[in-house]
Amino acid sequence: MKIRAITGFLDPGWPLNPDNIQTVASCMHEMREAFGQAGYEVQTVRLATPPPSEITAPVPPSERPAFASDLEAQCFVHGVDYANIGPALPEEPEGFEVIPDILGAADIVFCSGLYADPEIGLSVRAAEACAQAILSASTISSDGFSNLRFAALANVPPGGPFFPSAYHRGGRAAIALATESADLAVESVQETGSLAKVRQHLVSSIETHAGALTLTAEPIASKHSIQFLGIDFSLAPYPEPERSLGTAIELLSGAEVGLHGTVAGAAFLADCLDQAQFQRSGFCGLFLPVLEDSVLAKRAASGRLDLKDLLLLSTVCGTGLDTIPLPGDVDHKSVTALLVDLGALALRHDKPLTARLMPIPRKSAGDEVHFDFPYFADSRVMALPEQPLSELWSSSGLLDLRRKL
Repeated sequence: MKIRAITGFLDPGWPLNPDNIQTVASCMHEMREAFGQAGYEVQTVRLATPPPSEITAPVPPSERPAFASDLEAQCFVHGVDYANIGPALPEEPEGFEVIPDILGAADIVFCSGLYADPEIGLSVRAAEACAQAILSASTISSDGFSNLRFAALANVPPGGPFFPSAYHRGGRAAIALATESADLAVESVQETGSLAKVRQHLVSSIETHAGALTLTAEPIASKHSIQFLGIDFSLAPYPEPERSLGTAIELLSGAEVGLHGTVAGAAFLADCLDQAQFQRSGFCGLFLPVLEDSVLAKRAASGRLDLKDLLLLSTVCGTGLDTIPLPGDVDHKSVTALLVDLGALALRHDKPLTARLMPIPRKSAGDEVHFDFPYFADSRVMALPEQPLSELWSSSGLLDLRRKL
């Protein structure tokens, strides 16, 4: 198990206040050193801001590319690996329009757009705006890689440490941890002989690591007068079979991911996470990023795993549609329809879901996908059939799809 990220949450002001950034960065670096001494590798330290419209002295859309560029410069100065700008909000259409410009202005800055939320409902117009941002961002580079740094958010609260969904909502600076821990699930299934023992082993492993991480992090955060939010112990993978969530699911179900048994296997692992006792932040679910998991990438390439399977998994455990390679000429209306489905699931099931979709220029469904990026496995472009929304949907405003108890 590794720590994927130590993520600091702060309001950096506009113009940026370097002192605010330095305070949080110093705390994160001290944590990184302490975790290393405790035997935990920290892959990255990161910063996340509020939505630009909610930053002290709000950042207007026209200035957000400059905000991203200045934030990137401050990250270099303070030894921060990545930054995430809080989401564009449904009430500000211009905020979605400048997302490609934000991504083009900086190389290590991520961003997002919120289109579904329990307080406001599902905004089809904001979903359309996210879809357009995804298509526009796909042409920033020749390989469509820029969309790695953008996510459409549905029912995602602040304080989660994983990118691109991380954001702050103002107030006291805070820190949360994100784990890369799919290997714990693989080990638990391989080393035990019954589901009861798998559950016991995995729950115990999660609680042991979470306890050690919290014991290290809390006093350091307190020393710097920073709030410790907790741990997002999502079972995030790495593209090696022994660190693959797909491997764990297939060992449990006895079948390839995408066949019957997949949902039950994934739900079982999610239930183990639910039973573990620790200070939680963020998703605390199963990450099923197609390109970041060698088994999922292989099943998607063979056609065994498709978008409908991933949507189904989102209802029981998954965190949405992550690193999905799509055809470069995918239809804007089809992407919108897919996002609306995801948003409906998020609101009806009251769970945070994200979409990180990656149209690949000049690629069609079935074409091979390869990125020179250590966190990605090779796969093939996944099909997204043309499926425009009806006029009833496209002409709608905000839809309240919350489950009424």
